[in-house]
Amino acid sequence: MMVCYINSVAGHSTFFVQRGTFKNTFIGTFNIPAASIPLIPLVFMTLLIPVYEFSFVLLAREITGHPNGITELQRVGVELVFSAISMIITGLVEVKRKNYLNDHNNHKIGLFWLSFHYAIFGIANMFTLVGLLEFSYKKAPQGMRFPLLSRFFHCQLVTI
Repeated sequence: MMVCYINSVAGHSTFFVQRGTFKNTFIGTFNIPAASIPLIPLVFMTLLIPVYEFSFVLLAREITGHPNGITELQRVGVELVFSAISMIITGLVEVKRKNYLNDHNNHKIGLFWLSFHYAIFGIANMFTLVGLLEFSYKKAPQGMRFPLLSRFFHCQLVTI
């Protein structure tokens, strides 16, 4: 399961870097490289994980009675829903890009139109990473927990 997830994230990120090269990457005179686009979900994850832990988990814990709020499988399910929403947003942005390109004599739309998609993708990743991390930690034998977690984080860094 982990290998499939890591492969999908790596493919997903590189495809949207390629799409970013077809956007206007300038903010004023400052050029932002398209390869820096995958940092957007990391920023959203960094900002939203504390919100997730201190608001969503507490609220879900009261509703479900589960100590973690929702189960690991439910977290992966939430990730799938957010991924579908992310793809819908991506399609809408692509339609906007094509219409803008045709209507404005081959001028490109801004790079940050992709940030909407990446914000939702960051939220989806947050649910998956937390769920997979807790699942791996619970199911691993005591002696394997630290090596397993270090491999998990190493694989995440390699895909970024």
